[in-house]
Amino acid sequence: MTSLSLKNVSKSYGTVEVLRNIDLEIQQGELIVFVGPSGCGKSTLLRMIAGLERITGGELEIDGMVVNNVPPAQRGIAMVFQSYALYPHMTVYDNMAFALKLAGKSRAEIDTAVRAAADRLQLTEYLDRLPKALSGGQRQRVAIGRSIVRDPKVFLFDEPLSNLDAALRVATRIEIAQLKESMPDSTMVYVTHDQVEAMTLATRIVVLHGGNVEQFGAPLELYERPANTFVAQFIGSPAMNLLEATVTTAGETTTVCTTDGGEAVVPIASGASDADSNVKLGVRPEDLTITESDRFLVAATVEMVEALGETTVLYLKAQNGATSLIAKLPGIHAISRGTPIRLTATPEKLHLFDNEGRSFLHR
Repeated sequence: MTSLSLKNVSKSYGTVEVLRNIDLEIQQGELIVFVGPSGCGKSTLLRMIAGLERITGGELEIDGMVVNNVPPAQRGIAMVFQSYALYPHMTVYDNMAFALKLAGKSRAEIDTAVRAAADRLQLTEYLDRLPKALSGGQRQRVAIGRSIVRDPKVFLFDEPLSNLDAALRVATRIEIAQLKESMPDSTMVYVTHDQVEAMTLATRIVVLHGGNVEQFGAPLELYERPANTFVAQFIGSPAMNLLEATVTTAGETTTVCTTDGGEAVVPIASGASDADSNVKLGVRPEDLTITESDRFLVAATVEMVEALGETTVLYLKAQNGATSLIAKLPGIHAISRGTPIRLTATPEKLHLFDNEGRSFLHR
């Protein structure tokens, strides 16, 4: 059983602390995705697992063994980088076989491993080609195949799709998902800044920000129950709308009044100390609907319309002029710029955050 455990792991460069107190338990067979904005430390954390960066504090365990000081080659890890890093003068076969040759494997063992990996990645017909004769997606598959033949304990992927165009990203993302399904016992850790990749590939997602883990959980858990406003706005596209509001009634359910003149009864419990406090009311663009009722969340004016066919995206300014928000409506809507509208949402789709940005559900 291959598991990873990070216990109070941190990383500093001199006096600059880039990762602090990282605690993660990764089980065999999981595909864990590290996601976050540029500079949050996700690639550094991956490189620490690989042994390419020294761990400043804490412990990293693989299968229960502390590997802080174990060389990269002895950790049983294979890494796929953002750049394909293929040898241009070698065929696909030789690129995939190279590490096995260095390890002293027999010709028969090498041939069996390379052809099995090529079959799994649909590369058999390209084994005699040079990398320059392949597309970007095919080159990335060769880089993945080079890792598979080593039969590692853990696969590490460092933004492997970032060099591909939009269409190839989608196709290769599907191939990675299919690869994971064909290797159910393999443990994979994947770094990306693309939350779509994170949501579609991950067993669980680690959201990093400023060197800290903001939340660690299943994709839909992060989408439906974000721990704070950062996760709420990072996961989901377009980002969650946050409306300034005040708690008017606390209890088993919480009544809030928005600064834009709206009101909502949110099925989230609050304490007596929350009464009259300033909060943020969160609602995702896809959960907003237009209403003619006097009971609404926000009254706004349409500033721009994106008619996409399957959806209509409205960019809005609240009537108090202080809040910008987005509504994503299904289908086609004949709404023009400058139109005043009222918006509401199902109470179960609403989120509450305190004045420190923490979700009421995670306090």
